[in-house]
Amino acid sequence: MKIDIVSVFPEYFEVLNLSLLGKAQERGLLSIDAHDLRDWTHDVHHSVDDTPIGGGAGMVMKPEVWSECLDSLLGERSPVNVEQPDVEHSDVEKPDGEHPDVEHPDAEQHSAEQSDAGYAASDPAPGTTIVFPNPSAPLFTQDDAQELSHQNRLIFGCGRYEGYDARIPAYYCSKGYDFREYSIGDYVLNGGEVAVSAMVEAITRLLPGFMGNPDSIVEESYTGKQALLEYRQYTRPAQWRGRDVPDILRSGDHAKVDRFRRDEALVRTANIRPDLIEQLRVEDLDKADRKLLTSLGWDLTNSYPEAH
Repeated sequence: MKIDIVSVFPEYFEVLNLSLLGKAQERGLLSIDAHDLRDWTHDVHHSVDDTPIGGGAGMVMKPEVWSECLDSLLGERSPVNVEQPDVEHSDVEKPDGEHPDVEHPDAEQHSAEQSDAGYAASDPAPGTTIVFPNPSAPLFTQDDAQELSHQNRLIFGCGRYEGYDARIPAYYCSKGYDFREYSIGDYVLNGGEVAVSAMVEAITRLLPGFMGNPDSIVEESYTGKQALLEYRQYTRPAQWRGRDVPDILRSGDHAKVDRFRRDEALVRTANIRPDLIEQLRVEDLDKADRKLLTSLGWDLTNSYPEAH
């Protein structure tokens, strides 16, 4: 897998050369290149942002800088941009009083939810996905990480300031590229670098050969058809500061250990992430699962569990 990351702080990603990610690159399992967005600027100040049209605080990252960068990475020739009149100052109006270059607020929205639909036949860069973190986008999940781990190339763009011009994803989606926007949680960061680091690690650890023991990712939280939070883990010593490891984990009875861990995963998920319990198919639950969830107050009479 080849990964390109574009940021105004490319040195931030030197951390990706450490630990398992660094070893995977040394073995040739993947390559990661960080690029400075300012390399695609042409003014003396290397500006990548401008004031928001319509007013408001902060600055917005410019589409022409990002497009030149992405076109370069994708091997595209950047089209000549024809400057349009400034919509804020243009005196030319349509008969209904609307500015000719301003989209109506109800115009079609381009987002990550649309970007991955229907482009397989016309994708100009098959096997390549462009990803921009965005706190207003759909949540990045383990399923997304699993899907993206099968791509040949990922191009990540790190926004800053008030974000990037909304026409950037709209343009590349319209050209058939697999362009996605993801949020990593219900909070806002100073830039996309932290989010990209998190997504890169979540994706690359799923590559065949990345983990020393591939079984270590099989029963993790959010993984598999029955995605639950993982059970708690313990190590030696068996007694520590008055707290003991559960006896059953030291019993040597693998069937009982598996059942104990399954029960704990169900209980933890029901308490912390009940939305994940609601996504389980009742028909996929075994007798012990159903007995436990019923005791926890879940109604299992329908296709999916429902909380009382």
